[in-house]
Amino acid sequence: MTFLKELHKPDILDCIAHLSSDEVFTPPKLVNEMLDMLPAELFKSPDTKFLDPGCKSGVFLREIAKRLIEGEKDEIPDLEKRIHHIFTYQLYGLAITELTGLLARRSTYCSKTANGEYSICAFDTPSGNIDYTRTEHVWENGKCALCGASQSQYDRGDILETHAYNFIHCNEENNKALFERLRDMKFDVIIGNPPYQLSDGGNAASAKPLYHLFVGQAKRLNPRYITMIIPARWFSGGKGLDSFRDEMLCDTRIRILHDFLDAGECFPGVEIKGGICYFLWDRDNVGKCQINTHKNHSIISSMERNLKEGNADVFIRYNQAIPILHKVQSKKEKTMDQQVSSRKPFGFATNFDNYEKRNFHGGIKIYARGEVGYVSKKLITTNTELLNKIKVYVPAVFGEGSGGSVPDRIKPIIAHEPSCCTETYLIAGSFDSVEQANNLKKYMETNFFHFLIALKKNTQHATRSVYSFVPVQDFTQEWTDAKLYKKYGLTKEEINFIESMIKPME
Repeated sequence: MTFLKELHKPDILDCIAHLSSDEVFTPPKLVNEMLDMLPAELFKSPDTKFLDPGCKSGVFLREIAKRLIEGEKDEIPDLEKRIHHIFTYQLYGLAITELTGLLARRSTYCSKTANGEYSICAFDTPSGNIDYTRTEHVWENGKCALCGASQSQYDRGDILETHAYNFIHCNEENNKALFERLRDMKFDVIIGNPPYQLSDGGNAASAKPLYHLFVGQAKRLNPRYITMIIPARWFSGGKGLDSFRDEMLCDTRIRILHDFLDAGECFPGVEIKGGICYFLWDRDNVGKCQINTHKNHSIISSMERNLKEGNADVFIRYNQAIPILHKVQSKKEKTMDQQVSSRKPFGFATNFDNYEKRNFHGGIKIYARGEVGYVSKKLITTNTELLNKIKVYVPAVFGEGSGGSVPDRIKPIIAHEPSCCTETYLIAGSFDSVEQANNLKKYMETNFFHFLIALKKNTQHATRSVYSFVPVQDFTQEWTDAKLYKKYGLTKEEINFIESMIKPME
């Protein structure tokens, strides 16, 4: 008997393979960490209503049910009556596909049909309170007007899934009945792990984010609490996320945020660029947010502060960085985003290939995708006044963009002779003096420089905006980390924090 008790009994929901990196199953342990943020009294009240608007495995509803069954013992002593009340009145879900609807019902009701012989609770319908209804996209000019999905990718006929998720495809005009039903339910808690993105028909892996639409719709339904786990890429905005970022940063109802630099700590084996986060939104309480930073499976920093820091237009995910940034910005210096060029500095796209490998009469050196060639000067019509300058080029895309604790190293290039570049590069600075160009390059190689970039960069792309925290220096002199630390009055602890984050030079 002792031996049998010691046998490991794995949770089946820990063992299910993920649908994709965009539709990720949530481990039960993570679900319970999210539930721990909610007030304990919610699980003692028979009136509390929960909704998971993006059901996949049903793990959220299952774990909530466990807490309610235990928490409502005093209110509803009879176990059978308690179970019936909880499953019919308190727990609701919207499945993202027909398959996940079956799976969610199986793990929640112990039966793939809610009215089946082995269902833990007798429902009148096969779906019970976990609904899946096939929904169609609203196509306008090749895109879905509600979620941005590509018509060429998802206008699939009646055989394949549409991935037009019910929760974000209902409003006062489209699927009005569902929207009004959800609104009138007056949910206390909306919780879940929504789908992250769908292809928008662009090149390669180009995709339209979706998770912010789930958060926005949840807020419109005005529950008491919202807790969702979503990619952390919204911290710096980007494709389709700028307005969502601004709204989140200014929302003082977000009271707890758990930030994981490595998404693999939440979802083993899944890579999500920029990390992952989950939050608690509390409708009736405003104030500062308790921000918890996770690394190596532990909380390395916790601080109560505003999500929006001063005039910063991004979320600064490192608590220890706040006093450092304050010291840098107190100098009120010009920042590098005002000096770095915009994309396509000379008008040439990344795939431009109308150049020769060897020089020719009238040719200008061009820095392209991993190689150098020569292009006719006649083709250059943008920023021609910079051709003869000594320029410092920086890749427009570099590193893995993991958003982790180690910022990526920049490898600037100094072009001494007349030159131009494709969209692969940006111009970090242009000078008449070799010395100034060299000093900028050395500055860009400092830990100080990389640290300030890391506060904004959590993807591979590095547009000029990622340099907006980096001050411009006097490039008639050379800059080292020691000199910069002294200039901005950094303490030993602040210096150690910067140094601990930076990869050594290769």
